Amino acid sequence: MLAALVFIALCMHPAHGQTCTEGFAFDRRIRQCIDVDECRSMPDACRGDMRCVNQNGGYLCLPRSLYNQPYRPETPAQPDPAYSDTALGFADTFPASPPRSVEPSYPRVRGTAQCILGYVVAEDGTCNDIDECETNSHHCNPTQVCINTSGGYTCSCTEGYWLIGGQCQDIDECRYGYCQQLCANVPGSYSCSCNTGFLLNLDSRTCQDVDECADEPCSHGCFNTYGSFMCNCDEGFELQEDGTNCKDLDECGFSDFLCQHRCVNTPGSFSCICPPGYYVYEDGRSCEDINECDTGNNTCTTAQVCFNFQGGYTCLDPLQCPLPYIEVSENQCMCSAENPACRDKPFTILYRHMDLSSGRSVPADIFQMQATTRYPGAFYIFQIKSGNDGREFHMRQTSNVSATLVLSRPITGPRELVLDLEMVTVNNVINFRGSSIIRLTIFVSEHPF
Repeated sequence: MLAALVFIALCMHPAHGQTCTEGFAFDRRIRQCIDVDECRSMPDACRGDMRCVNQNGGYLCLPRSLYNQPYRPETPAQPDPAYSDTALGFADTFPASPPRSVEPSYPRVRGTAQCILGYVVAEDGTCNDIDECETNSHHCNPTQVCINTSGGYTCSCTEGYWLIGGQCQDIDECRYGYCQQLCANVPGSYSCSCNTGFLLNLDSRTCQDVDECADEPCSHGCFNTYGSFMCNCDEGFELQEDGTNCKDLDECGFSDFLCQHRCVNTPGSFSCICPPGYYVYEDGRSCEDINECDTGNNTCTTAQVCFNFQGGYTCLDPLQCPLPYIEVSENQCMCSAENPACRDKPFTILYRHMDLSSGRSVPADIFQMQATTRYPGAFYIFQIKSGNDGREFHMRQTSNVSATLVLSRPITGPRELVLDLEMVTVNNVINFRGSSIIRLTIFVSEHPF
């Protein structure tokens, strides 16, 4: 854009009795007022890089580069091979043309009007601005927009374009971070958008996070995050593949040892149940035996004795000693040595009862047997006399007067075993040999607890 500061200097010259308007002097030879050439008569009329151009009734100071360019008379609008970036009614560059006589590159002012470049004399004698954009007398190229100014015009580009090499080219606003997130460039403009999980603000540039949890997208709990959200599930549930719904977690499928007996899955949790004869312990997983004999929840008569074992109970009838034995206590029968029928029979039979868990680990000491009466010179032999057909047990003598019954093979229940554990007393001094029996009844439970 060339900008010219135009100075109009008007001088008064005396005319020997004849007065002329400013910029003219009286010529006595032709007896009329003629134009004064201020560029010759005034030293340094224009300063700097300005050149003085005489006008009828005044002079102009124009840039030398502008003055030296050829003048193009106004003609109907035709496409120019070259265009200027900006103008004050003149083009920056023009195609080369053959030498020819040229007119001055400034508007001619005729008469006595004193209008500077870019203005025209109105009917009332005033100077009106020439609208070069309206009269199509500008030199803006087709991609530019002409903007009229006082005394000239400006070639500019519409919004969204900038001037490069004399042409208006689209500005790629996306390269300059106009949008906070997503940007799409379009000719002369741009469009902003947001990633999923964000909304475009009213400024059409920045984005704000969407609180997806407000729409309750999760079947259980929702946690909003920047640009997204996360669903979580209540205890006992797990998130499905869709990321929003929760499904029940089958805790029982995790382990076979979650419950001591049986695990039952419930929505969001699980419960342990125990077989009949047991109750669920305080830990919610273990099974404890119900002592029906203590709770009174049994069917034994008053004449019977209630015996509790793991997972159940039994009613023991009153002791009845087989002949020739006689009852000496509620759990012991005796056969007197004075009775010939008792010869070669155990001296006493003591009845005992115990319970045993099914599948108990082996080896295990389960019962102890000991001599209660000691005789000088006697020694004792402990053995299983009957009931050990499966060889699940054996006797281990722990001293000369005691022995332990050992479970050597696992036993599964429910099962009832009767073992006759014999203690043989041998006294070689008096040539005595006798025996006593403990009749041990073992109730093996159905379950290993």
